[in-house]
Amino acid sequence: MTFSRLSLVSATLAACLLCTPLAAQAAKEVVTLGIGTQNTTTNTVTGGVVLKELKLLEKHLPKTGKYANVEWKLDWQNFTSGPPITNGMIAGKLQIGMMGDYPLLVNGATGQQNKGGETQLIAVIAYNAFGSGNGVVVHKDSPYYELADLKGKTVSVPFGSAAHGMMLQAMQERGWPNDFWNLVSQSPEVGTTNLQEKKIDGHGDFVPFADLLPHRGFARKIFDGAQTKIPTFHGVVVRKEFADKYPEAVVAYIKALMEANDWVRKDPKAAAAKVEEWTKIEKEVVYLFLGPGGIHTLDPSIKPRWVETIKIAHGVLSKLGRVKEFDVNAWVNESYVREAFKQRGQDYEAQKQTLANYDISGRDPVCKVPVTRPKEAGEIWLSTGEIVPMSSPACLLAGIKQYEAAGKKVNVAYLYDKALGIKVVADKAFYALDASNPKAPVAVPFLLKKDAEAHAAKTNGKLATYAEALGQAPTTVAAATLK
Repeated sequence: MTFSRLSLVSATLAACLLCTPLAAQAAKEVVTLGIGTQNTTTNTVTGGVVLKELKLLEKHLPKTGKYANVEWKLDWQNFTSGPPITNGMIAGKLQIGMMGDYPLLVNGATGQQNKGGETQLIAVIAYNAFGSGNGVVVHKDSPYYELADLKGKTVSVPFGSAAHGMMLQAMQERGWPNDFWNLVSQSPEVGTTNLQEKKIDGHGDFVPFADLLPHRGFARKIFDGAQTKIPTFHGVVVRKEFADKYPEAVVAYIKALMEANDWVRKDPKAAAAKVEEWTKIEKEVVYLFLGPGGIHTLDPSIKPRWVETIKIAHGVLSKLGRVKEFDVNAWVNESYVREAFKQRGQDYEAQKQTLANYDISGRDPVCKVPVTRPKEAGEIWLSTGEIVPMSSPACLLAGIKQYEAAGKKVNVAYLYDKALGIKVVADKAFYALDASNPKAPVAVPFLLKKDAEAHAAKTNGKLATYAEALGQAPTTVAAATLK
């Protein structure tokens, strides 16, 4: 072999060796994972914005074995409600989406009507077992205190939302005709503005708006989804075609969601502050939903009650001709969440059987007793940032007076509605006040005026506002009131 030929061969081999990494890189398969989120829907944050900001999905997506040459490209798309996410999934632009129970139903039914566009329910993000989270609010200056007061009035709600489903359910339960009120479709943003400007009489909405608007000072909640006693939840759906091709990616998403849940529970106050930074939903409202004993429970398991809830919702919409046939059982796929639990060393079947949330705990520094009855407890969030556990409504009211007397501003205080069992904001509640013993007055909190009135009538007490309940509260609480 001549020197020139040898040089040519060597040059060719060297060129090929240099090309090898480039060839391998060119062979990478780029997989775009479109994820439809609802960042301002507080009970979905651990399935969306938390994953995005903490990069938890990148941490869990598979990168070895058959995925060694896969490059994941995440396409986060934020929406204000579920229906646009369904449109994106049917169009193949989104592979994963999150939404409330009624939109989930429509998502599944629509997918089954579009061959190749089928979706599957793969996990739940958060729930309230009795329906709280959805609600109806009116302007704080309005004379309306119950749903029936809105007869013939103009009420808006985002059509196709979980809140819309709640209102349709409430109407059917009461036997009200479709024209009971003038129901119009408005997004949370439009409905909020119109309510504030008194252009509508009421507004129905999903998490967190029925609690956010009262927090912002211009609305009052008159109906809570817990009054329906039908569970509500937000869940995660995936395009079946994508899940069949990349099952490990679906499991990775659920593992990331579970890590996000852990992150919230580890330090809920700090988590609420970060969620406010990312979504502009005030931390006090985020904490109301996702803090200890919050309105919603973070739990990815698909419980039989949630499947039954979808079937109930299907019945409601079927009566109105709003949805076609839907095989709920074929739509639900627990295999991915079950595998995620297995990989994390957790018992999925045990989790399916529990409705436990993490509760308020600690020692009440005002009444100097431990919190032993979480559903009768409360919390005071001071402007200094400290969140103080309180053992009872009486201790909470006494604590507020003590802190304010000491020049410490109370940012917000939480306690529990006696009738509905949900966490409420103290200064937005009504109270049944029994002051027959001035040394040990009893103030029982309720979200709804009618419930406070009923309890007061039953106990020979009287209806009281927050200011009135606080005014009669002593700065120290007698031991007898703690029993």
